[in-house]
Amino acid sequence: MNLPGVFEKYRLAIDTELKSVLDERRSPLYDMLRYHLGWIDEKGNPLKNGAGKALRPTLCLLGCEAAGSDYRRALPAAAGLELLHNFSLIHDDIQDGDLERRHRPTVWAVWGMPQAINAGTAMRILTNSCLARLADRGFSADTILQLQRLMDEASLDLIEGQYLDIAFEQRQDVTVTDYLKMIGGKTGALIACSLEAGALLGTGDRCMIEQFRELGWNIGLSFQITDDILGIWGNRDITGKPLASDIRRRKKTLPIVHAIENARDGYKKTITGYFTETAADENGVNAVLDILNQTGAEDYARNMSRDYLMKARNILDGLDIKSDPRKELEDLLGFLEARNF
Repeated sequence: MNLPGVFEKYRLAIDTELKSVLDERRSPLYDMLRYHLGWIDEKGNPLKNGAGKALRPTLCLLGCEAAGSDYRRALPAAAGLELLHNFSLIHDDIQDGDLERRHRPTVWAVWGMPQAINAGTAMRILTNSCLARLADRGFSADTILQLQRLMDEASLDLIEGQYLDIAFEQRQDVTVTDYLKMIGGKTGALIACSLEAGALLGTGDRCMIEQFRELGWNIGLSFQITDDILGIWGNRDITGKPLASDIRRRKKTLPIVHAIENARDGYKKTITGYFTETAADENGVNAVLDILNQTGAEDYARNMSRDYLMKARNILDGLDIKSDPRKELEDLLGFLEARNF
């Protein structure tokens, strides 16, 4: 499955801006960042292909262009959003104990947890350096300050969502409402911020800016729910993670929460029992998978993901934007609905 053309349209510009942020920083600390971003291997040898889809910076640039401005003016903000997102991934890998990301060892698996924490923190601080560059693109100090506040609030929402995600691992009473609050912070906030930031840099129309934020919010919730589906039923050759990886990690993702709420008493005891055991057992994993199938958890999650994308499409239909960015946003929504990685 290929990414829609809008990702390719902006990718070189995003990577060029990101690399320029790190160009003069020669400490080995920054090589850890370059490694995580897919530019070099663990020995410092250059790699051809970057890592990740760059969804958030792409949304930022597309939002700016759709709002009526030249996307190149928003490149520093787009780079900052990508660094902010990757800061969260480095720390998330440590917190979850994940040894692999994007088919290769995580930063902490190569350099250890203490240095990986340093790398993630440096990534977040460099976000602010990116925003300072907006002054060179003609933006006022007030606009840059607005964007700084926007990203700071998104960062806090993200961290609060991550807090809930970890806390849920010790709880057996997590509801779908609790889950949606968690992913609203962990994923929805930054994706909403990405489109809002692009629109903020592209127009002074507050109504349009808010519409872009709402569009991003619905995209973000759908995106995370699809991630939850792939975290259980995804193809390892495509996702880089084994079947039922989120079950093994005891993550309270949407399919699990739905199954706990809807399983019959005996099955509910089985699934909650698995999530309180100290060691993962393949028989237990298979038993949980059976219960998910019996409760229709995958279909439930897919339908909810589609519902959020439908809300996003309705918002897009109401936006007064040019035909080219509208088509690119429509293509992006179609990709998000069908994606398998």
